[in-house]
Amino acid sequence: MRSGPEPASVAVRQTAVAPDRARSLANFLGIGQICSWGSIYYCFPLIALAMETELGWTKSELYGALTFGLLFASLFTYPVGIAIDRGHGRHVMAWSSVAAAAVMIWWSMVHSLVAFYLLSAALGAIQAAILYEPAFAVLARRVGPGRARAGITTITLWGGFASTVFIPLEQLLLDQWGWRDSLWVLAAVNLVCALGYLYWVRPELDVMQPSHAKAKAENIARDKAVVRQALRGPVFWLLLLALSIYAGTFSAFTFHMYPILQELNISTIDIVQALAVIGPAQVAGRILITLFAARTSMRLLGSIVISVFPLVFALLAQPSPSFWMVATIFTVYGLCNGIFTIVRSLVAPEMLSQHAYGALNGLLVIPMTIARAVAPLAAAWLWATDRSYHLVLVALIWSSVLLLATFWTAGWVSWSRQRRAST
Repeated sequence: MRSGPEPASVAVRQTAVAPDRARSLANFLGIGQICSWGSIYYCFPLIALAMETELGWTKSELYGALTFGLLFASLFTYPVGIAIDRGHGRHVMAWSSVAAAAVMIWWSMVHSLVAFYLLSAALGAIQAAILYEPAFAVLARRVGPGRARAGITTITLWGGFASTVFIPLEQLLLDQWGWRDSLWVLAAVNLVCALGYLYWVRPELDVMQPSHAKAKAENIARDKAVVRQALRGPVFWLLLLALSIYAGTFSAFTFHMYPILQELNISTIDIVQALAVIGPAQVAGRILITLFAARTSMRLLGSIVISVFPLVFALLAQPSPSFWMVATIFTVYGLCNGIFTIVRSLVAPEMLSQHAYGALNGLLVIPMTIARAVAPLAAAWLWATDRSYHLVLVALIWSSVLLLATFWTAGWVSWSRQRRAST
């Protein structure tokens, strides 16, 4: 059921979107996601281990900085969404990538824990402007939310290679140069992305451009009404809870899967190989739904794939798993996570409204970002209770069960409301 008033007519200039230009934008945004997720997210656990060894900081102190930074990200998701809704995506993503490069150079010189917390705050705020949600919002503005599924799938297909590319790359850089010099390479990667955003993100090519100030005001008023209507309904809050649980589970596992595998007595080479399968598996999952479930609703697709998460973590909690078992577990995890990334990007247009895409997703991402921030630190605290990851895996199992229950409930409530509205 779509929420909010739909104006009978709004004076806008309809801009024809050339399919090749839309595909080119989606492809570049996807490459940008490889670089952003890889340099900011997937490299952190490897760098943190090196910092722990050199600087003597504890795991809780390091992951506390991560939490501190991601909490700052939650402050910026909604204003970033609004800015992109109003056509400022080009500058938001480009200059945030420049800022990411500057912060990484600062990071390479850090010796103080206080300075590390400050730069973590800055890097967390930057994430709100360059990771998946801003890229999805830019693409949705270019082609319209109702036609964004193919482009968002393309972005996530590329983004799925982030761990595959950057975990081995960062390990190589650590082995050859150390963590400080490796950050200069990551900074250069972000500067290249900034140039790409300036070239590829072109607001004048967006599918709808207000033709005069009155139309802009009407669009802004409509989007505000859509957001208010969504906040009054149960579907929004159920989705918010489900997606927040997912974000926390994903974040805790992402930042601790490397030491989890170390605790299982798996060699460094085998760990890197096992983690490297996640990216191709994510891509394979997205290809599968493109080929076989292109018209399947996000509600149904999400309900199916999240059913696998409890089993994945339960199998990983078994004692002394073989390398091939771990590789299989990570393959299945990657498949399901890859598909659910698309689901979470499109549930708002399907279950809430086709309008105010950036604003609605920005609101949903606020608690998701807080969950992403708190979960790795909570996992570090659980580990510290007996210096074992057993309790962490148990917590991941139960959180994935809760995710299953809340998303199924959101899907059932939204389906029931849409059915009643159509009769």
